[in-house]
Amino acid sequence: MPKKKKTDERTKKQPSLSRRQQEAYISGAGSVVEEPITVTLEKNYMPYAMSVIVSRAFPEIDGFKPSHRKLLFTMYKMGLLSGPRTKSANIVGQTMKLNPHGDQAIYETMVRLARGNEALLHPYIDSKGNFGKAYSSDMAYAASRYTEAKLDPICNELFSDIDKDTVTLVPNYDNTMLEPELLPVTFPSILVNSNVGIGVSMASSICPFNLKELCEATIALIKDPDFDPMQIMNGPDFPGGGMLIYDSAKLRQIFDTGRGSVKIRARYSYDREANCIEVTQIPPTTTVEAIIDKVVELAKGGMKEISYIRDETDLNGLKIAIDLKRGADPEQVMKRLYQLTPLQDSFFANFNILVHGYPKVLGVSSIIKEWIDFRTGCVRRRVSFELKKKEERLHLLKGLERILLDIDRAIKIVRETEEESEVVPNLMIGFSIDEVQAEYVAEIKLRHLNREFILNRISDIEQLEADIASLKETLGSEKKIKGIIVKELETVIKKYGQERRTEIIYVDESKEEKITEQVPDYPCRLIFTRDGYFKKITMQSLRMSGEQKLKEGDRIMSELDSTNRAELLIFTDRCNVYKTKASSFQDSKASLLGDYIPVLLKLEEGESIVAFTATTDYSGCLLFVYSNGKAAKVPLSAYETKTNRRMLSGAFSDKSRLISILDIGEGADVMLRSTNGRAVIFNTGMILPKATRTTIGVQVMTLKARSEVESAGIVQPEKLSELSKFVTKSIPAAGPFLKGVADPDQLTF
Repeated sequence: MPKKKKTDERTKKQPSLSRRQQEAYISGAGSVVEEPITVTLEKNYMPYAMSVIVSRAFPEIDGFKPSHRKLLFTMYKMGLLSGPRTKSANIVGQTMKLNPHGDQAIYETMVRLARGNEALLHPYIDSKGNFGKAYSSDMAYAASRYTEAKLDPICNELFSDIDKDTVTLVPNYDNTMLEPELLPVTFPSILVNSNVGIGVSMASSICPFNLKELCEATIALIKDPDFDPMQIMNGPDFPGGGMLIYDSAKLRQIFDTGRGSVKIRARYSYDREANCIEVTQIPPTTTVEAIIDKVVELAKGGMKEISYIRDETDLNGLKIAIDLKRGADPEQVMKRLYQLTPLQDSFFANFNILVHGYPKVLGVSSIIKEWIDFRTGCVRRRVSFELKKKEERLHLLKGLERILLDIDRAIKIVRETEEESEVVPNLMIGFSIDEVQAEYVAEIKLRHLNREFILNRISDIEQLEADIASLKETLGSEKKIKGIIVKELETVIKKYGQERRTEIIYVDESKEEKITEQVPDYPCRLIFTRDGYFKKITMQSLRMSGEQKLKEGDRIMSELDSTNRAELLIFTDRCNVYKTKASSFQDSKASLLGDYIPVLLKLEEGESIVAFTATTDYSGCLLFVYSNGKAAKVPLSAYETKTNRRMLSGAFSDKSRLISILDIGEGADVMLRSTNGRAVIFNTGMILPKATRTTIGVQVMTLKARSEVESAGIVQPEKLSELSKFVTKSIPAAGPFLKGVADPDQLTF
């Protein structure tokens, strides 16, 4: 019964709707209101996009994303700046008070900040245990219950002033504790460690710079706002070392605009006794496994100088050993590997950071200046905090000084006051001091009510007054504030500065020969079956072989003579074309089924192959014949790409059913046959080529109602005289009826 009473009372409190309001709600129920898509995106998607950019993806001027900042601040509050290491699982659990996004996400963030992972130039976490390696995709980190961590000494520069009101503290997600909006870093950490983030419609990629060079450039910019940082900073300095190919134009672009790219080469040494190349430093954009896979692929594809490659990475660091064959020139081998493998790669910079809550792409000078403004605000707030504390202390000591004049009188006032609540007011009246001073005097212990104690306390008054005057002078002087920042930067250089890891090299790439992947060139026959099996058979093997082995019910779809350097184009019924190289397949034999293409090229489920061709120079044309009597002539060059793309969509038109794809070269005579028994032969020169792959073509054969093209094939020149009555000089044409003529399929290649 009590529950029912509560429910009734709650129901009574709800405002009742009038009859007219009820009718309005009922009439509008289920109605759809049209709204422009731009308005919907602005109301619903834009807040989400900004939330991702501001709260997750991009770093702010202190160099940290929210996930990094919450983790490091939690470790600071746990006393891990100076104490012993603790289990990572403990840190992860405590961090969830600030970052409720799951323990695994927090631990992954922690791994990337750890010294053991080797992802940062100056790690923020001192780790113990297996934290994986940034340069290897196979070396996974151990679970958080096995590893231990604490803050690295450089974190003293992140939290040194955080308790002096240098930054704003805001409530966490459940309003149970405070966390900093930014960390009061004493150096431009935003450019010291790499930071990569992907937001909505924009991304960020910040490369690391040498701490010593960066701090020196910052000091120079504080003294002269027009100073060029490139005079001191020699370019990015990556934690994995390597060699930076110096390009002043590209570096200038990065320094000025915040966008651009730099090329990084792996560092290697040659062991003459073992005839082995030892790679010890690689670009930051690749992994050991990716390099080894590519080198193995080159060795199988014809790079005969390499006999073996192995990963010898151990506790001493990264090491890839490449064994060479006798007589191989290690310098020439490395030149080829630089061009053909990730041993030389580009780092693309995009300095997109959050400034006052908004994403901005800034150059190096602009970022440093933004940091100087931020740090100036931190120092100013710290000085104001210290000034306030000293003024409060001075105020208390001034009150204590008055007590010194007559200690006995103070004791008498306290003793003769009947009520405790009247002690402070009576002291205020008796010595003309305010409530704060009286409260301080009243709290002094009885043992301290002697002249020596009071004289010792008030002896600091003169020093406090001098300090307060100095702090006020500092607050009013921009020059002194910046002088403090310069001293802090000089201290950071002295404590944490280190030599460059990435070596600067000067290479004139325009004079270097462009090395292409060496693929053996020899004639072969390429055979493709209806069920998707492919064979590459050398001419010598073909002469010695017998009948082609096929799967039961299968038949040969295409058979053409080409070379091992040919590129294969495989068209499917989903209007896709898959590209691969003949050299990617091992030489086969007639007695074998061959390679199953749908699995090797990873075709989509239910996708089937409709045609196959090969080319070495992308010359000539393809003819696409459709059931509606139209034909499209597309140059093979339309399928040529500068990058090694595996698949191209929109390979041909899907407006009508495809009948056949014919490789007509520079031109051919083609015969079409319709379902109503007619045929026409036309020369492909009548059709103009279209660069657009999805062109619907031109009408070639005129069709009667309910009839369509059922087959198409290339007519051999020697057969033209026999089939002259089907040859047309203009298109479209209906063509005569087929009577007493062999199946047109027998006339094709």
